[in-house]
Amino acid sequence: MSASIHSTVPVLASLAIADTLAFYTNRLGFKICLQQDDYAIVSRDGAEIHFWLCSERHIAENTSCYLRVTDTQALYEEFQAKGLYVEPPAVREWGMKELYVHDAHGNLLKFGEAVGVDTDLAVPVEDEK
Repeated sequence: MSASIHSTVPVLASLAIADTLAFYTNRLGFKICLQQDDYAIVSRDGAEIHFWLCSERHIAENTSCYLRVTDTQALYEEFQAKGLYVEPPAVREWGMKELYVHDAHGNLLKFGEAVGVDTDLAVPVEDEK
């Protein structure tokens, strides 16, 4: 039997764990799975994001993660209803409809749904020899 990789989990910088958890639960609809002084985990609809306590804001401001979703417009409307003001989703030239959200500490969350590409047909790039 061989091992398989079944998911990836971003680990983002947090300047203050309590502030991060408040933003992700109150504005983005995540649930808290773990809360420690220097580490936290949130989840929503099977997606998980981890956070580590970091005192350097520039790290968070230069970090992003991509979350595949089924309906960016519905997320946009949900976030707006929760008082989060962001630009509406836009279709990008690479065939994804994307919604961008900066969290409380500068991490960029890119929520994307395929609209012009069949992501099920993606082929892995072969190793260079």
